[in-house]
Amino acid sequence: MTEPRLVIFDVDGTLVDSQRDILAAMAAAFAAEGLAVPPRERVLSGVGLSLPETFLRLAGAQGQDVRARMIASYCAAYADLRQAHGAESSPFYPGARAALDRLAGEPFTLLAVATGKSRRGLDRLIEAHGLEGLFHSRQTADDHPSKPHPAMIRAALDETGVARARAVMVGDTRFDVEMARAAGIASIGVGWGYQPAAGLSADRIIHDWAGLAPALDELTETNS
Repeated sequence: MTEPRLVIFDVDGTLVDSQRDILAAMAAAFAAEGLAVPPRERVLSGVGLSLPETFLRLAGAQGQDVRARMIASYCAAYADLRQAHGAESSPFYPGARAALDRLAGEPFTLLAVATGKSRRGLDRLIEAHGLEGLFHSRQTADDHPSKPHPAMIRAALDETGVARARAVMVGDTRFDVEMARAAGIASIGVGWGYQPAAGLSADRIIHDWAGLAPALDELTETNS
């Protein structure tokens, strides 16, 4: 009998492309304090971190109280944009939903997410895209230290009972890869996200969703 395996997905930049609203909400947060908005590339390079870590990177020269206000402004702006745009606030990358459905149809494969989103943000995204019941574990920045700390992966493994050798993290940033490495599991980097694939140092790199299944099979067979 095949032992279960666990595929853990990052969300923003991996499954969905939320950069439009991330950038707009970030602009609103900086404008509220009369500060210049960092360049697009710098903002996107921190996607995946928790918001406190993100604003520490982007506005570290500001005091903690200022950064706390910026986080609140960002969250309010993002919530407004999400309400206005609905599911189009974070559209799936082409092929992502079909890939999830294929994996969910495998009796030995469990799915999870590990994201820098808040619990509320993840729940609303899942609701907007009709993903209820798809993920066996949902790990967010509300409950754990920021990536690349391995707490989210460890919690997903504990929750599902899957061995580390049968688990793989799929993400678009070095934070995802470093988190996987710290947790002792394999990683797959995607080539369409917010950080260049060449710098991810993942165990495997894929450039389209068709490459996911063979990469998963190879990594979980190698590690089993």
